[in-house]
Amino acid sequence: MGIKKNILPIASDHGGFLLKSYLIEKLYSANYEVKDYGTFSEESVDYPDFIHPLAKAVDEGEYQRGIIMCGSGNGAQMTANKYFNVRAGLCCNVEQVKLIRMHNNANIISLAGRFVPFEEAWKMVQIFLNTPFDGGRHQLRVEKISQLLR
Repeated sequence: MGIKKNILPIASDHGGFLLKSYLIEKLYSANYEVKDYGTFSEESVDYPDFIHPLAKAVDEGEYQRGIIMCGSGNGAQMTANKYFNVRAGLCCNVEQVKLIRMHNNANIISLAGRFVPFEEAWKMVQIFLNTPFDGGRHQLRVEKISQLLR
């Protein structure tokens, strides 16, 4: 199973459902193929049920990058970061997005479905998908993120 470079996974709970729906439409109109891990309505659900499968797929190399959201973005990010090869960053503005890509080589962006305006979220996703990792001095730091501490 190789990396599905042309497919972008996305997941949310009920608090991020409306933003997720908006972003899926924008991604399709920008010629991205999307794998929607759910949820599929505004009915109350538990975000780990939807974030774990996406994060596991990124962790195992099935996808290069992913997009997750919940009401605040925090629970989704915390869940995703339980995986060894996942570097999920919670972002509230475009400058943070640039930095999680350039300095941290983040492979998942977490968004606050109840706090980020939809148009701003779309700008953030575009920056996330198009900003390269700087490497260099940041590479060693990124490698240290997944070191097991005992």
